[in-house]
Amino acid sequence: MSKRIKTSYPGVFYREAKRVGGKGTEKVFYVVFKKNGKVHEEKAGRQYADDMTPARAAGIRAELIEGKRLTRKEKRVQEQALKDAESQKWTIDRLFEEYIKGRPDNKARATDEGRYNNYLKKQFGNREPKDILPLDVDRLRIRLLKKRSPQTVKHILNLLTWIINFGVKKNLSTGLSFHVQKPTVHNVKTEDLTAEQLKSLLKVIEGADNIQAASLMKMALFTGMRRGELFRLEWSDIDFERGFIHIRDPKGGPHQKIPLNDSVKELLQKHQKTESEFVFPGRAGKQRTDIRRQVNLIKAKAGLPKDFRALHGLRHTYASMLASSGKVDMYTLQKLLTHKSPLMTQRYAHLRDEALKNASNLAGDLINEAIAREDKEKEVVNLQDQKK
Repeated sequence: MSKRIKTSYPGVFYREAKRVGGKGTEKVFYVVFKKNGKVHEEKAGRQYADDMTPARAAGIRAELIEGKRLTRKEKRVQEQALKDAESQKWTIDRLFEEYIKGRPDNKARATDEGRYNNYLKKQFGNREPKDILPLDVDRLRIRLLKKRSPQTVKHILNLLTWIINFGVKKNLSTGLSFHVQKPTVHNVKTEDLTAEQLKSLLKVIEGADNIQAASLMKMALFTGMRRGELFRLEWSDIDFERGFIHIRDPKGGPHQKIPLNDSVKELLQKHQKTESEFVFPGRAGKQRTDIRRQVNLIKAKAGLPKDFRALHGLRHTYASMLASSGKVDMYTLQKLLTHKSPLMTQRYAHLRDEALKNASNLAGDLINEAIAREDKEKEVVNLQDQKK
């Protein structure tokens, strides 16, 4: 290190050093001062790079002595304190990390991770819930609606709400001071088949070459199970003795069980069993991930509408048939469909109401028939009396 060279200003000196970004040397100014009983030495700046002079260095020394400027050590302490404070903040990033830990490792969790990383992390990740404004959420919603469907945007905003509510529930952070406005979705679709369409489909299924596709479609129709539940179904999930099917992670919820009805029992007993643990295995006996092409061929051959979803549509058909029978209440239907909320089952309520109306009308018809029959009998008796 080069030697100190004093200046005409008390406590200000410089050293010669290689010039930054140029040839030759330049002066690097330092200040020495006493504060809180300790002697400090601070770098003030470089002659050319920082346009530093002895006079300016003297001014910096005065500010350091008066406490108007922090020393290097004080800056380091302050920066560390800020870092520590930042690390203790429950930002949306930290809340999401804790939130996702409690989710089962399944498709729903992967979907949440994708939505968070793609749509929420950049805008909200390093912010605390209390720092989020209604305008922030409004801008996100408007921007997303330009490229994504209302249903997708609703899912994304729901996730943001769930993360923040998780923080509130665990006493980690405060909640939002406003309601998150979500897009209105009008795509609730309840698919159904007419008696003729169902008859045509069952006929094609019986003669289908692809046994896996045919059996999957019959299972969807006879149980109302979701496609993912059917793909995950293992032989160990089927309790032939007690008559139940155990469903793993129904749409990210807790495990459920549904009755093993006679039609399904007969289907599974005839279904070819392989070395795979899965009832409907994919390649190399692993869990199946898709069967769209095969079931769509059956759908097309049966002449079903193009927008009818081959497996999910059969789940709706199953639910619609039970609801319209008038013999199954909404609570039972909810349990059979493994819906988390009764609101999800309400889409079928109008079918049950229609069945009840028909039953009510039938009662009225029967009463009217009885009255008409009684009137006719009285009329016959009166005619007989007149003849006498």
